[in-house]
Amino acid sequence: MRLTCLSFALCLAVSPAFARDASTAVSPPVEDTGTLAGAPYRIDIPAEWNGELVVLAHGFEPVGVPRDTPWPADPATPMFTSGRYAVAQSGYATQGWAVRDGIADSERLRAHFVQQHGHPKKTWMVGMSMGGGIAIASLEQQPTHYDGALSLCGANLPGEVLAEELFTSLVAFDALFPSGDGAAAHRLSDPAAPVLGQGAVMDRVDAALPRDPAAAQQLAAKLEVSVDALPGTLGLHYLVIRDLMTRAGGMPVDNRATRYTGFGDDAAFNAAVPRYTGDAKAVAYAASAPVLTGRPQKPLVLQYNADDPTINPRFRPVYAQKAQGAAVAPLTLPDVPGGHCRFTEDQVRDAFRVLTEWVETESRPGG
Repeated sequence: MRLTCLSFALCLAVSPAFARDASTAVSPPVEDTGTLAGAPYRIDIPAEWNGELVVLAHGFEPVGVPRDTPWPADPATPMFTSGRYAVAQSGYATQGWAVRDGIADSERLRAHFVQQHGHPKKTWMVGMSMGGGIAIASLEQQPTHYDGALSLCGANLPGEVLAEELFTSLVAFDALFPSGDGAAAHRLSDPAAPVLGQGAVMDRVDAALPRDPAAAQQLAAKLEVSVDALPGTLGLHYLVIRDLMTRAGGMPVDNRATRYTGFGDDAAFNAAVPRYTGDAKAVAYAASAPVLTGRPQKPLVLQYNADDPTINPRFRPVYAQKAQGAAVAPLTLPDVPGGHCRFTEDQVRDAFRVLTEWVETESRPGG
């Protein structure tokens, strides 16, 4: 499942000498599909193209999910093409927590667009869920290529923060719902335990919760989700952490000195939490997936869902707080109703309009 706004969902430069102007380079409509460095891509240019480009970054796609060929249009595509924007979207070279690939492949695709279809008048980055973090990182790392970015329901956390947060949910479950035999192989957090599929993780959590309803409530409250949402939340966190372990080649979190709070009897909880030694290279890899400095140099708009169990309330202000004092401070719009990435077409268009008007007027909404 690709996470999009409608479904529950590095630097390549082009020499100006070889770049063409978008107004003369193409005769739209155009549908351009193919593969770049192992990443499937799709470009859609509408018949009455306004000369501007939206680079669209999709969300988390579990490893092993079958992929369509050619790469299909994201459900969000017509929201932009109907407004006369061209849309370019990469499928990324890998599935899973493909943040680093997503940044590189999106930039490679943008450069390909310029080579094949000319220089857009303006270029925008729009990302959803995991793609929201990709959009922010792209804006930070390649500010000369983009006029602004929109992160929708974004996982807008620096890589090290995200890894620690997701791993906390797994060790908390293991501490609150220990297996009957106490075997480490039965822990969700143990890197040496056999790898489970998302369904198996959800089944294990679902079976454990009735054993201790009070602990289930405690865990749900800490993670800011309902008890019913715990199996899905933990299943997703498990997938991302396991994928990080594979990509990083080791344990991406070191919790030996971490003191956890907010789980009731903190002393008893910390005594029960499994402890692990992180691998230095793996920890560094996690910190780079993504690197978010909090220093955007171009306009950035953030939009979240009020009832999102994936990007829950404690995650939403993290990037904006990190960006306090930035020369171009990001703008966080009021949350809109709905679960993860459950935006209406009008809500997406409204958020994008805030971004484009900010750039056109050179005035940040609200001052």
